[in-house]
Amino acid sequence: MDVRRLRLLLELSRLGSMGEVAAVMGTSTSSVSQGIAALAREAGTALVEPDGRRVRLTPAGHRLAEHAVAILAAVDAARLDLDPTAEPAGVLRAAGFATAIERSLLPTVADLGRRHPGVDVRVHEHEPLEAFDLLARDHVDLALVYDYDIAPAAWRPEYDVVPLWQVEWGVGMPSHEPPLPLAACADRDWIVNSRHTADEEVLRTLASLAGFTPRVAHRIDSLDLVEGLIVARLGLALLPLGRTTRDGVTVVPLADPGARLRAYAVTRRGRDQWPPLRAVLEGLSRHR
Repeated sequence: MDVRRLRLLLELSRLGSMGEVAAVMGTSTSSVSQGIAALAREAGTALVEPDGRRVRLTPAGHRLAEHAVAILAAVDAARLDLDPTAEPAGVLRAAGFATAIERSLLPTVADLGRRHPGVDVRVHEHEPLEAFDLLARDHVDLALVYDYDIAPAAWRPEYDVVPLWQVEWGVGMPSHEPPLPLAACADRDWIVNSRHTADEEVLRTLASLAGFTPRVAHRIDSLDLVEGLIVARLGLALLPLGRTTRDGVTVVPLADPGARLRAYAVTRRGRDQWPPLRAVLEGLSRHR
């Protein structure tokens, strides 16, 4: 049904005269009459009936006018929600990897509580492949993902991608061992990410440049658990430099070419004008 015609019906139920409706709506009585007639055809039932020289709503007309109150209120709320100039309000769904959530999203959510309390952010922890799948199916509004400078992601054309920050990675090894160049670790077991392939791709690229093929023995998602395996001397792993590690783990910088993790905020193209999403993206930019 045409919402403009629903508004005519609602005004008719309030004013009782097509002439008065025309005056309030800034149109002609003929246009009001034609609009009500078209609405009746859409509804499949008569909505008005003669009442002397005037008309009155039929029982079906009264019921539809009652529905029109809620329908038009919802339409007005939707327009306000989508107005780029409106105060941000609504539920925003974000999926991302743990480091980006802690480093960028949580400070942004704290700021939103003060700046835009009407924005409700729902957080889901996912690795990039999982986050991209949720974004593609429109199950989230924002994906926080990463790639590496030596294993760059291929962005789909329907995505808008905002770079956030970068961090250099090194080799995590037991602290009691002397720092070793990557080429000296050819005979060691390695730990890679169980939920994303980019980490393993980076390891294999670096190892290839160092002249060996890494022996991947463990696939672990949690960095804390990766460190536990390193302390237990079950393998080595690529870990971010500058992150506080548990006792017994040292992260040794990589020689050239090295590897840098790059974090991004990804949205579907054109969605960034929705006020809640725009507010979150602005907050993420402040917390790079």
